[in-house]
Amino acid sequence: MPAGLNVPGISGEDQERIAQSGIDLSRANRCGSYLQMDQDVVHATCKEEGIEVLPYGVAVARYAWLNDYAWNLVPRDKDEITAYVAGQDRPVGYVIIAKKGSKNVLPLQACLFLGRETIQHVHNIVIAEEGAELHLISGCASGSHVGLGGAHYGVSEFYLKDGARISFTMIHTWGEEIEVYPRSAAVLGRDAVFLSNYVCMKPVKKVQMYPAAHLTGENSVARFSSIVIGLPGSHLDLGSRAILAARGASAELVTRAITKGGTIISRGHILGSAEGTRGHLECKGLILKDGRIYAIPEIEGTVVGTELSHEAAVGRIAQEEIEYLMARGLDEETATATIIRGFLDVRISGLPAALQEQIDASIDSADRSGF
Repeated sequence: MPAGLNVPGISGEDQERIAQSGIDLSRANRCGSYLQMDQDVVHATCKEEGIEVLPYGVAVARYAWLNDYAWNLVPRDKDEITAYVAGQDRPVGYVIIAKKGSKNVLPLQACLFLGRETIQHVHNIVIAEEGAELHLISGCASGSHVGLGGAHYGVSEFYLKDGARISFTMIHTWGEEIEVYPRSAAVLGRDAVFLSNYVCMKPVKKVQMYPAAHLTGENSVARFSSIVIGLPGSHLDLGSRAILAARGASAELVTRAITKGGTIISRGHILGSAEGTRGHLECKGLILKDGRIYAIPEIEGTVVGTELSHEAAVGRIAQEEIEYLMARGLDEETATATIIRGFLDVRISGLPAALQEQIDASIDSADRSGF
C-alpha cells in the first residue's frame, strides 16, 4: 500500500471533509495525487507510466510549449475572476499530461483545500494526447473553521487530442460562507470523449460556473452531468455549454437538482453548427422546501442536419409514490428518502467504476445527514 498523504495542520474533522470530497488520503486506490492547501502545493506525483502531474510553475518552467496552451480556452479577460487569476505573480495549480496511448486504471486525484487564506486561486491545464485515457477526481473543500467567508477562483483548461478520453469528476464540500467561481473549458479532437461530472451536496454560499466544451473533431462526444442540492442560504448558478462544430459530434447535458430552501439556476446551451450533429439537454428538479429552481435550457441550430432536443421539469414528490412504498412496509420518512435517492441516482455511461462509486458515496453521505 502506498504511503498516505502527509497533511500537516489539518484536523481530523477537516480530513473527513476532504474524504467527503472524494479524496483518498491513504492513496490506496489512486494512481497519483495533487494536494494544494491555500496557495501551497503540498504534494504532486503520479506512479502511472506516461502520465505526469506537476505544479503549474514547475510545468511551465520545464515545458516552454505549455505557454501555447495557457489561456487559450479560457481568456484572461473573460471576467473579473479570470483577470484576478491571470494577474497573480505566482501562478498555482496543477498540470496533468497524459502522453500518447497512456491510460490510468486507478484515477488520479486533485485536492484543493481552503484552510487559512481568504482567497484561493488556481490555474489548471490538463492535456490528453492522441489515444490517451485519463480519469481524474477533483475534491474541493474548506476547513470547518473557515466561518468568516472565503472564495475559490479556479481556471481549468482541458485539451483532448484525437481519440483521447477524459473523465473529470468534481465534488464540492465547501462551507456556508464560501463563494466558488470555477471557469473551465475543453476542446475535443476527432473521436475524443469528455465526461464532466459535478456533485455538490453540502452547504455553500455561492457557486457560479458555466463550463464549455468545443467539439471541433468529427465524432467527438461530450457529456456533462450535475447532481446538486440547494440548502438554505445557498445560491447555485450552474450550467454547461456544448458547441457541436464537426460532423458526427454529440453532447448530452443532464442536471438533477433538489432545493431545500436554496436557489438553483440551471443553465444549458447546445449549439449545433455542423451537419450530422446531435445534442440533448435535460434538467429535472425537486422542491422539498420553499426555495427556487430556475431552468434555462437553450438549443440553437444553424445548419440543416443538426438534431437538438431539451426537456425540463420542476415539481415535488408525488404523494402516490410515497403511498406506494408505504404500502410495502416503509414508513413515510424512509419512503421519501428512497424516492429522493433514486432521483439522484444518475448512472453515467462510460464512467469508471471507481468514480461512479465516489459519486454514489457523496450521495450516500448526504442521505445519512438527511439531505
